[in-house]
Amino acid sequence: MAARLSARTDYESLLDKYDTWLFDCDGVLWQGDRLVDGVPEVLSLLRARKKSVMFVTNNATKSRKNYKKKFDSLGLQAHVDEIFGSAFASAVYISSVMQLPKDKKVYVIGMTGMEEELRDEGISFIGGTDPADNTLESFTLANFKPDPDVAAVLCGLDTSVNYTKLSKAFYYLTRHPGCAFLVSNEDSTYPTAEGLLPGAGAISAPLRYALGRDPISIGKPAGTMLDCIKAKHNFDPARTIMVGDRLNTDIEFGKAGGLATLLVLTGITQESEITGPNASRTVPDYVTNSIGDLRVVAA
Repeated sequence: MAARLSARTDYESLLDKYDTWLFDCDGVLWQGDRLVDGVPEVLSLLRARKKSVMFVTNNATKSRKNYKKKFDSLGLQAHVDEIFGSAFASAVYISSVMQLPKDKKVYVIGMTGMEEELRDEGISFIGGTDPADNTLESFTLANFKPDPDVAAVLCGLDTSVNYTKLSKAFYYLTRHPGCAFLVSNEDSTYPTAEGLLPGAGAISAPLRYALGRDPISIGKPAGTMLDCIKAKHNFDPARTIMVGDRLNTDIEFGKAGGLATLLVLTGITQESEITGPNASRTVPDYVTNSIGDLRVVAA
C-alpha cells in the first residue's frame, strides 16, 4: 500500500531520503500553460537543499531547447541538460543504439520538437511538418514516390496526423525490409489545461493495428529513457525518486528502474485508481495531492 503523505514530518523524511528528484512535467508541474500551485517554491526548496533536479517528459512535441523556453516563461529555473524528453531520447536511441547509417533516413509522424532533436543528432528525416504531408488531399500509392533511403519510422504526438502520413509510414514499414518501427511514447492521452486529448499512443495505434505488431517504445516506462539520463548524470537509484501523475508511465518507469515513486493527483490518475476494489496493480511508494504540498517544509 502506498504511504499517504500529509504531515510536515512526512515531507521532511522524504527530503532526507532522496538526493535526486525526477519530475514528470504535464500534470505535475503544470496543466497546459498553468503552473500547479506551489511548484516554484518546491523547486527552489529542493535546490536550496542541494538536491539534483531533473525533468523527464514523454511529450515529444517540444525539443529540450523549447522546453527550456517554457520553463523560462513560467518563471521556473531549469537547465537544458536537466531536461529529458522522449523526442531527445528517441534521437539518441536512433543515433547511438540503432546507429542508423548516415545515408539512411527516418520517416516522422510528429511535430517540430521531434524534428529539432533529430536534426541536432545529425539524423536525416522526411515527413513530420513537411507541407506535402500535411494535407487533406486523398492519398493513393499511384501518386506516391517513396524515398528508398528510409530505414525507420518514428511516431510521436502529431496534432496534424492524417491518412497520408499513416499510409506513407505503413508503406515504409511493410515494403522496406528491416525498417524499424519506433514510437516516442505510448501515452493513451495527453493532458491540456482544458481537458484530456488523445496522446501519442493513440496516434500510433492505427499503424499497430494495420501492421499487427508493436513498435519499440522509447519513452516512459521503457528503460531507454533512464539509460539516456544515466548517460548524462551520475546518481544512486536507491536515493532517487520519480514524481509523476500517471501510473502506467511515470510510476512504472520509476519502479522498473529501481527508483522510489511519488504519485501526485493533479494530472491523469484519480483517487479511485489507487483505492478501493478497482485499484490499479501499479502501486506507488508515496501519494500526495500535489507537489505543492512539499511547501509545508519551508513554512
